[in-house]
Amino acid sequence: MADENDSSDKTEDPTQKRLDDAHERGDVAKSQEINTWFVIAGGTLVLQTFSGSIGGGILMPLRNLIAKSWMIHTDGASLLVLTQSLGYVLMAALGVPFLLLALAAIAGNMVQHRLVWSAESLKPKFSKVSPASGLKRIFGKQAAANFAKGLFKLIALGAVMTAILWPERHRLESFMHFDPGMILSATTSLTVHLMGAVVAMLAAVAIADYLFQYRQWFERQKMSLQEMKQEFKQSEGDPHVKGRIRQLRQQRMKKRMMAAVPKASVIITNPTHYAVALSYERGMSAPVCVAKGIDTIALKIREVAGKHDIPIVENVPLARALYATVEIDDEIPVEHYHAVAEIIGYVMGLKRGVFNRRA
Repeated sequence: MADENDSSDKTEDPTQKRLDDAHERGDVAKSQEINTWFVIAGGTLVLQTFSGSIGGGILMPLRNLIAKSWMIHTDGASLLVLTQSLGYVLMAALGVPFLLLALAAIAGNMVQHRLVWSAESLKPKFSKVSPASGLKRIFGKQAAANFAKGLFKLIALGAVMTAILWPERHRLESFMHFDPGMILSATTSLTVHLMGAVVAMLAAVAIADYLFQYRQWFERQKMSLQEMKQEFKQSEGDPHVKGRIRQLRQQRMKKRMMAAVPKASVIITNPTHYAVALSYERGMSAPVCVAKGIDTIALKIREVAGKHDIPIVENVPLARALYATVEIDDEIPVEHYHAVAEIIGYVMGLKRGVFNRRA
C-alpha cells in the first residue's frame, strides 16, 4: 500500500537532473526487441552479402583436407598445427560477418540511449528476491505486455512463414532431386526472402515495444511535489538562504550608493518617486550613474544630497528614462547625452556663479 501511495503521489514530470541521474544509475528506456531487430537485420544482410564468400572460404580448405586426408599426420604436433590452420580459415571466413553482427548488436543499444557506464545494476537488491516484487513482475503491466508481444510475434511469424513457404511447397518437394550446389543456392535465396519478411514484421513490433518501454520508464521517473522541492533546494539552494543573501547584497549596494552620492555632480528626480545621481568631471567621455533608486531609496538619496549641497534637478521623463536604462557605475546611454548635458551645464554655471560671488 505504501508503494501505491508513493506511486500515486508522483504526478510531476521528471526534471532533466532526474533523468540524468537515472542514466548514471543505468536506468534507461530500453527495448530488447530493438536489439533483436538489429541482430536479425544484420544477420540477413550478412547472409545476403557474404554467404558466397563464407561458403567458398570454408569449402575449399575442407575439400583439400578431405582430398589429402591420407597425408595428414595424427601425432600431437601435427594435429595441433592442423587445428590452428582450420581455426585461421574459419576466422578469415567468419571474422567480418561476426564483426558486423557485433556492430549491429551495439547499434541496437546506441539508437535507444547514449553509452552507460554504471555498476548499479550489479549491486544486490532485495526487490529482486522479494516475493511481492516477483508477483508484481509476473502479473504487472510489463508481464502482460510481454505476453501480448510474444503471442503477436508467434502469430505474425507463423503468418509470414506460411505466406512465403506455402507457394513454394511444390518446389521444396523437388529439392531432393536437385544437385547439392543448386539446393544450397535455392535455400539461401529462400532464406534471405523469408528473413527479409521477418525483419519487416519485427520492425513494427520493435517500434511499438520501444514506445511502451519508454513510457513505462518515464512513468517510473516521475516525481512528487516533495521531491521537486527537495531537488530544487539541492540544486538551487534553500530559498530562505537565497532570499537572505539577496537582502544582504541589496543592503551592501545601498550603502555603497549612499557613500557615492556626495561625489555626484547632480541628482535628477521625479520629484518623489525616482532619483538618479550622476557624476561628471572634465575629461570624462560621458556622465556616470553612481546611485539610483525609487521611493524610500530615492528619498534617502535626496537627503544625502541635501546634506552635501549636491544640486537636485527635477526632470520627470529624464529621471524615469535614466533609471530604466542605466546601471550603477555605467555611463549614460547616448540618446540621453543632450538632455543631461544641458542639466550639467546649468549646474556648472550655477557653481561658477556662486564661486564668483564668493570671490
